[in-house]
Amino acid sequence: MKTNDSLEFNRMKSSSYGSGTQTAYKHSLHSLPMGEDYGKKSVRTFFDLRHTGVPENVRLKCPPLLLFSLQRISKNRVFSFLVGLIMTFFIMASYMLVSDKKGLLFILSHYQMRSVNVGTGNGSTEAFAESTVLDMKGLVELINSKQEYPPRKVPEEEDVIETDPHLFSVIPRHFLPGIKSPCWYEEYPAEPNSDPYGSNPFFIRLRNFKNLRERLKTNFRQHLLHRDGKRLRLRCLPYFYIIGQPKCGTTDLFHRLLLHPDIRYNGIKEPHWWTRKRFGYKHNKDGSEEKYRVEDYLDLFDLTAQKIQEGLSGNSSGDRRELQSITGDGSASTMWDNQFWSIVDRDRQEAEPRFLVQDFIHTLDPTARIIVILRDPAERLYSDYLYFRSTNKSAKAFHQSVVKSVQLFQSCLSEKSLRSCAYDGSLYLAMPVRLHLGLYVVFLLDWLTVFHREQILVLQLEDYAANVKVTIKKVFDFLNLGPFPEQVETALTQLPTCNTRRTADKNLGPMLPATKDLLREFYQPFNQKLAGVLNDNAFLWSHT
Repeated sequence: MKTNDSLEFNRMKSSSYGSGTQTAYKHSLHSLPMGEDYGKKSVRTFFDLRHTGVPENVRLKCPPLLLFSLQRISKNRVFSFLVGLIMTFFIMASYMLVSDKKGLLFILSHYQMRSVNVGTGNGSTEAFAESTVLDMKGLVELINSKQEYPPRKVPEEEDVIETDPHLFSVIPRHFLPGIKSPCWYEEYPAEPNSDPYGSNPFFIRLRNFKNLRERLKTNFRQHLLHRDGKRLRLRCLPYFYIIGQPKCGTTDLFHRLLLHPDIRYNGIKEPHWWTRKRFGYKHNKDGSEEKYRVEDYLDLFDLTAQKIQEGLSGNSSGDRRELQSITGDGSASTMWDNQFWSIVDRDRQEAEPRFLVQDFIHTLDPTARIIVILRDPAERLYSDYLYFRSTNKSAKAFHQSVVKSVQLFQSCLSEKSLRSCAYDGSLYLAMPVRLHLGLYVVFLLDWLTVFHREQILVLQLEDYAANVKVTIKKVFDFLNLGPFPEQVETALTQLPTCNTRRTADKNLGPMLPATKDLLREFYQPFNQKLAGVLNDNAFLWSHT
């Protein structure tokens, strides 16, 4: 069964994953250029009859000798023709000069091009019908030239608050003492017999929330605190966030963490509220559109809040361990998905987003714990392709999609900054595979502009797969969790792996060797910088 990240992504892109016709993206990004339109400009040529006063039914005959033709037409036409010829010469000359430095979309320099020989992956000499040629040396040089850039300008706190006043009116700036989770009391003005979850789209839309909703509604009244004639409701934010990346083991990690008795399940691993749902969401099935309020998001953590309230009220049977209860948000889009800010700031025409998700999380809870799990970006991309594309999958089709995506990225990078391309919503929609999700260091450095290094735990899927127990113990220590029972430690290794590759996808085999070489070369500059930032050469992925 697909995670919420997969469901979100399928709504965002059409089933023709690599076609460029991504009309199913319904998240109100209709104002952005789509698919094949990215990077293209209409060019009015000298001989384009559609844009002149010449009737379309007039046919221009081309005699064998130019001089003979000039003798038979008027001087005005000769003059016009010569002017057009000169203009064409200068246009072609300028293209030749510019392309050598900046690169043009799908027009690569023949002096720097290096062929990528692609076989079938099984030792056969059969090649693709079309040749795939990329200037990888030039692209790597371009990436390296743009790797060094000043840190992003972190917005002022008051500017962040002004962007979403309601969010900061609902969640206070200070939380209750003596509780591990970031919790606070809010007044509950409605009648206690009313359904507090009746209008929450999370509970309405997701089938697996039906039982959870009934349980929360049944226990709601007894968890209200009565003080000074008011009914108070305990609210909590997540204690930790697993922010990414997709297809790096976030689902398996999240569910194994739930084995610890102090971590409570919130009913959904990936609400995608910070990156998507808070801006409005359009449902494909019935066409309805709704915005998920911050109150709807907070409802997801009521199981934890009720358990903590039991500890505060002294109704628990334990030693107030409930006060140490925590929960998390495992949305794998949180690290990288900021394309909605291009809509929020559309009037400013900013090259890079002014506000990022982490600005809001940090302003609300500066002590939040951030967990990132990464893998070899080339393998991540292939797994992402197999998981999210529903039809016409093959290693060859993946290679073609990679080539097109690399070309589009090069076109963007020749004109914009590295951060601009990493967050470019129109580029994201145009690329047939999510190539930019592997630019780990770009996103991580932006998170480090607001959170301290010790607040961010960066893991490797390769290490996690090799020794689950050691990695989980590292996460438990990072979350300051107490010792767990011996049976939990045993269950850590016995729990089946979540969200593994489907049998049909396994039968497609690995990516082509040429594709892997291409992606390794593309991601190498980013991996080198990531390894330097983390002071760990394992993130070079040189032995995977």
